[in-house]
Amino acid sequence: MKPKGILVSVGGAEDKGTDLEAGIISRNNLNFFEIGILKNIVKLLNDHEARIEVVTTASTIPDEVGENYIDAFSKLGCKNVGHMKIRNRDDAVLHEYIDRLNACKVVMFSGGNQLRLSSIFGGTQFLDVLKSRYENEEFIIAGTSAGAMAMSNTMIYEGNATNAHLKGEVRITTGLGFINGVIIDSHFNKRGRFPRLAQAVAANPGAIGIGLGEDTGVIVRNGEDLEAIGSGAVIIIDGRNVGSNNIADIEFGEAICVENLMVHIMCKGNTYNIKTRKFEEVAEKV
Repeated sequence: MKPKGILVSVGGAEDKGTDLEAGIISRNNLNFFEIGILKNIVKLLNDHEARIEVVTTASTIPDEVGENYIDAFSKLGCKNVGHMKIRNRDDAVLHEYIDRLNACKVVMFSGGNQLRLSSIFGGTQFLDVLKSRYENEEFIIAGTSAGAMAMSNTMIYEGNATNAHLKGEVRITTGLGFINGVIIDSHFNKRGRFPRLAQAVAANPGAIGIGLGEDTGVIVRNGEDLEAIGSGAVIIIDGRNVGSNNIADIEFGEAICVENLMVHIMCKGNTYNIKTRKFEEVAEKV
């Protein structure tokens, strides 16, 4: 059964002087969110009175990040926004947060460290409720940077872009599992992460790599229909037709080689179906 909910996966924003991995939005530089990604979320919600909950578990400075998201949503006309200060697994099972999760229409995961998301929420009632609502209701789950990367079942949690062509330099674990068959990477262009995602796909050629640039994201409907949003590029890496692939045979630290990776570059309005693996250039609506 296809999920009734919607995912909004965001690559992050190259704000001036902000800590991108902490998911900070500068109060003086909200243009990206006002015009771009958050505006898309509000449009999908189509109800300024509906409850939005911001989850800053991944961030090392959750209070500042939470306040900035509340301020950003407020500028878009959404005043009913809360901040879930979930810092550990004990917090994740509190009835207060389960009740708030059941009452909201949108959950927004901030950036930071995606391994905090998987290790804190994995196996909890919070995650069970979140998945159930996404699968069975018209519910929106959004995430930026680490919050985007954790959406998939297979998640990159570490990997220096400089050495990403070497076996073992890209580390993978299980994410939150809202969408299967994909691997999502963020800050894709500015941080030169193509080799990182390529290695992840080489090790899991049945999965589709989704590289999200800054000021860029994808809306995922029906668990399979991707629509590119924002001003940058979305890179799709398809390993279905991979031929020669040495990753299983070489030693750790040796260079990988992969034959016949298929790559698509999507811009705003383009769509891609992860089941059929079909790219479509859809004319942008005026």
